[in-house]
Amino acid sequence: MRFQDLLAYKKSFELAMDIFSISIHFPPEEKYSLTDQIRRSSRSVSANIAEATRKRRYEKHFISKLTDSDAENSETQVWLEYSHACNYIDTIKFENLTSKSLEVGKLLNYMMNNPDKFL
Repeated sequence: MRFQDLLAYKKSFELAMDIFSISIHFPPEEKYSLTDQIRRSSRSVSANIAEATRKRRYEKHFISKLTDSDAENSETQVWLEYSHACNYIDTIKFENLTSKSLEVGKLLNYMMNNPDKFL
C-alpha cells in the first residue's frame, strides 16, 4: 500500500495546497506567525499519514501517528478560524476549507477505528 493512494492522504494534501494558495496573500507581518503555523500544521497532516503507513506493522504505532495527524488537522482548523476572524479569508473560503478539514478528520477517524483494513 502506497500512502499516496490513501484517500485521507489525497484529501489532506489537497487541503494543504489550498491553504498554501490562500496564505500567499496574508499580510507580510503574519509571515512568521499565522502564515507559518497554518502551512506547517496543514502539511503535517499528510506527512503523519505517510509516517503511519510506514508503521503499519504495529497497530498501536500506526494509530498513534494517525492521532498525530488528526491533532494537526484540528490545529489547522484553529488557524483557519483566526484567518477568518482577521479577515484574511472570506466566509465562503473559510467554510470550504473547514469542510475539507472535517472530511479529512472523518477519514482519519475511520482509519483509527478500523486499523485492520490498513495494516
